[in-house]
Amino acid sequence: MYVVFLYGAPATGKLTVGCQLAKLTGFHLFHNHLTVDLLLSVFDFGSEPFIRLREQIWLSIFSEAAKNDTSLIFTFAPEKTVSDKFVANTIETVASAGGEVLFVELSCLPDELEKRIENSSRSEFGKLSSLAEYRALKQAGVFDFPKIPIPALSIDTTHTPPDATAQQICQHFSLT
Repeated sequence: MYVVFLYGAPATGKLTVGCQLAKLTGFHLFHNHLTVDLLLSVFDFGSEPFIRLREQIWLSIFSEAAKNDTSLIFTFAPEKTVSDKFVANTIETVASAGGEVLFVELSCLPDELEKRIENSSRSEFGKLSSLAEYRALKQAGVFDFPKIPIPALSIDTTHTPPDATAQQICQHFSLT
């Protein structure tokens, strides 16, 4: 059982690549905004119950998936409200049930990222879609998150289409 852990800044293509990867592997796609949107229906972003429940949901899904030998793809946008222990807790949760977490960092050049931020498709899942808001949040350090200490496959998606990125992930980890 695998958790393909796609992470990176907003608009680096995590969900788009995750969709392509799901098609290639048959893995289930558990993208970040499923949990975020659920919790935003009741709690403010960054509030204590939001933060606590978000991590509980993420880890509960990972645990049950691992116990049931269900591989999945998880999209994650590192930011300040996430516990510093989340990555270690994810690895421990999945490994304790016999699974493995495969880390993939997606990035793109800043100019391209800023173009993508305002793409209309981002509003479908309530994603950050204002360039001014993105710049203000970045300036405020909201996206500062401790470097994920696990050797990861890193892919620059600036000029690499989502299907080619998904193929590269499959080849790197022998997923197909």
